[in-house]
Amino acid sequence: MPISDLPTLISSMNPVLNDGVYYFATLTKNIPPTDIIASIYEQEGLSVVISEQTAKQHNLATQFKSAWITLNAHSDLSAIGLTATFAKALSDVGISCNVVAGNHHDHIFVPFDKKELAIQTLLALQQSANSSKHLV
Repeated sequence: MPISDLPTLISSMNPVLNDGVYYFATLTKNIPPTDIIASIYEQEGLSVVISEQTAKQHNLATQFKSAWITLNAHSDLSAIGLTATFAKALSDVGISCNVVAGNHHDHIFVPFDKKELAIQTLLALQQSANSSKHLV
């Protein structure tokens, strides 16, 4: 069941750092849909998130070398405040984030060289929310 209550979402984020390196790219040729992690059509073309392996395999120009973090809470797409809360926590430690919401989970792409700090920050945010729930 999707969660919309912000304190519950934060306390149940369970962020997981996915293995690998990921890039954003704008496709100039077709690649198999199964090679695309996320996509959105823009005026300039199809923007995609792809693995490093896919980028090399298809010789694609890439931007933003990133790590992929999945929040394992089943977030409601109409939930208010989750993105703002974790983006603020990451911003406070100097980390940018690009967010893709799926039907079940939120996915955060952060600079690859800051992946460890990002996961530590998200886990601390979750722990803080869990501690606050026990104080009530």
